Amino acid sequence: MKVIFVKDLRGQGKRGEIKEVKDGYAENFLIKNGYAKKLTEQNYAQYQKDKQEEQALDEKNRKEAEKLKEVLKTKELVFKVKTGTEDRVFGSISTKQIKEELEKQKIIIDKKQIMLDEGISSLGYHDVKIELYKDVIGVVKVKLEK
Repeated sequence: MKVIFVKDLRGQGKRGEIKEVKDGYAENFLIKNGYAKKLTEQNYAQYQKDKQEEQALDEKNRKEAEKLKEVLKTKELVFKVKTGTEDRVFGSISTKQIKEELEKQKIIIDKKQIMLDEGISSLGYHDVKIELYKDVIGVVKVKLEK
């Protein structure tokens, strides 16, 4: 029996895939538990429609991310930090602080999108990468000053 996967199922199929599986497995597990639908003309037409909508949404989101990437190029976040001897910074700037500073400038992103391995802990300019969408990475300048 051919089925269209509605949800990802590890080791069996990903959402949107069409696969041939045994009848009993399809009826008693995949369809019963909502992982797949039987491949019929109606279900296939719905699958094609959903796929087109998903592609249109993906394209829209990608364009929005590209626009935001251009906006981020022009932004500079300035953080005043306390320093000790030899201009050593006390503490560091974290993803949370960068997120909050961007929100003040009306740019809403999730802190998980900020690609920062460790906090910024030296004076000067730093380029911080932000993953805006799949394969769209924006860069914002962060400046630490006394």
